[in-house]
Amino acid sequence: QVQLVDNGGGLVQAGGSLRLSCAASGRTFSDYVMAWFRQAPGKERKFVAAISRGGSSTLYADSVKGRFTISRDNAKNTVYLQMNSLKPEDTGVYYCAADRTIRLAVQPSSYNYWGQGTQVTVSS
Repeated sequence: QVQLVDNGGGLVQAGGSLRLSCAASGRTFSDYVMAWFRQAPGKERKFVAAISRGGSSTLYADSVKGRFTISRDNAKNTVYLQMNSLKPEDTGVYYCAADRTIRLAVQPSSYNYWGQGTQVTVSS
């Protein structure tokens, strides 16, 4: 199995930027599709972005297209989420997720491994 540790969250004003990172250990990182999800208080966990094992394919939720960029460095066993032009509605706990699959899935149930989450708060 793989262990995930995500960090980089914080408090930022609307329009600002943050970069999240998720470090993986335990198994061959390049065997895993990686994704980011977020969860607002009282809401269900929602898909944000996913990236293929080699990094050549990405998928984004409509709400973040053009503002967020997912990337990975397989040599460093790390996946990133660059978040620009942040909005108050981007507030939530962000989780990285991994699964040994070739699909860029959007459902949380498709991912077997999860980070502990990092809080992102965007003030208006």
